[in-house]
Amino acid sequence: MLQPKLQLLKRINTKDELKMKKLIYFTLMLFSGSLAHAQQVQANPELKNLINQSFSYFPRIKEAENNITTAQDRVDLTQLNRPTLAADGSYTYVKPKIVLPLEGKDFQFAPVHNVDASLDANYLLADFGRIKANVDRAKLDVQLAKDNVEYARTQLAYQVSNIYYNIVFYQKAISIQDSVLSFLNENKRVIESKLRNGDALRIDLLNVQASIDQETNRKADLQNSLQKQINLLAYTTGDTQTSGNNFDFDLALNNVESALTDAQANNIDFKLAQDRIKQAQADIAITKTSDNPSVNLHGSAGYKNGYVPNVGEVRFNYNAGVSLRVPIYDGGKTKQQVKLNENLVRQNQLAVETLNSNYKKDIEQALTDIQTNVERIKNTAGQIEEAQAAEQLASTRFLNGVGTNLEITNASTNIQRALLTRLQYQYQLCLAKVELARLTGYKYW
Repeated sequence: MLQPKLQLLKRINTKDELKMKKLIYFTLMLFSGSLAHAQQVQANPELKNLINQSFSYFPRIKEAENNITTAQDRVDLTQLNRPTLAADGSYTYVKPKIVLPLEGKDFQFAPVHNVDASLDANYLLADFGRIKANVDRAKLDVQLAKDNVEYARTQLAYQVSNIYYNIVFYQKAISIQDSVLSFLNENKRVIESKLRNGDALRIDLLNVQASIDQETNRKADLQNSLQKQINLLAYTTGDTQTSGNNFDFDLALNNVESALTDAQANNIDFKLAQDRIKQAQADIAITKTSDNPSVNLHGSAGYKNGYVPNVGEVRFNYNAGVSLRVPIYDGGKTKQQVKLNENLVRQNQLAVETLNSNYKKDIEQALTDIQTNVERIKNTAGQIEEAQAAEQLASTRFLNGVGTNLEITNASTNIQRALLTRLQYQYQLCLAKVELARLTGYKYW
């Protein structure tokens, strides 16, 4: 009764070993071959579709995209330099009456009831670069908003990729767990048969049942974790179904310096850092324009009284002119503001250096994780082969009546544990590659 199960395990193990050997061979070739400067990322079409689907589904992306529209509206507002019109009206009652004796009569110089209604116009004729500096600064805000959208997409793509391969991991782990339970249940039936024939002890049946209960609980934990990942997939993409069953994410490996160069050119964090430097530099330019003169055209037309000799008569009046404003002294505020903005530029430049240092560390760690997990996968091959040989020997001894149930149960459990260990390393290798792709800034979707 155990032979079909053993043959099935052999086929599973042989298939997994072939995949593992191909993975080791491919990775070693990458390490030993010449390191290409341009990285290439391989991701399956389903993962790409889920990532692009999340871009249109996840609310955070829509929020970031709306910030682009808001920033562009600020540019349009800053560029506006049109004449302004304003209507003005007033009434003032003045006492005492302003009169002077003239040729024996009282002559009134100002009315008691003062009325004034006018339409006032004003236009900035020249500001010597002030508007242009503010427009340039507003355009940098638009670019920052666009880069923030790319940042949100990159983070979401990384999250979806992790969820996707978490699902693959838990599905594979549950499959291995099912094979464990299948084997234990088959072993239980053999023991029950031997127990009826007097060839086994009840303690053997109790032990195998305890193992079945333990593995059932472990499967329940895996199913719970799988469902949580499916919930996260629905949260980010609106979808709950995936067909992926392999850790098929791959990329060409560079050395640390080449990978860091790629990150500096492609990773959105570096673009955002440069955006902040440009914004601080633009703030300096704006501050310096505050000392520039400005020329305004102004005019007014309307009706009012107060014209001698008949001060009570309301008459039409108008005026037009040019005004020049030249800042002379502001107590050193402009100079201090420029100094502050220069310090902000320097601070953002230092932030780029910190970013370089952090990314170099993270890239080194990702490459180390990749290399370590490749070596771990290689080492598990021997463990699986040894466990298979031990199980075959234990099965033969058990069927011939010279072995115990505990021996075969332990031997089978060791195989499944080795398979789970290899699966864990394959999973960690895949996630390390996803992390390296994120660090280097490649849009594999």
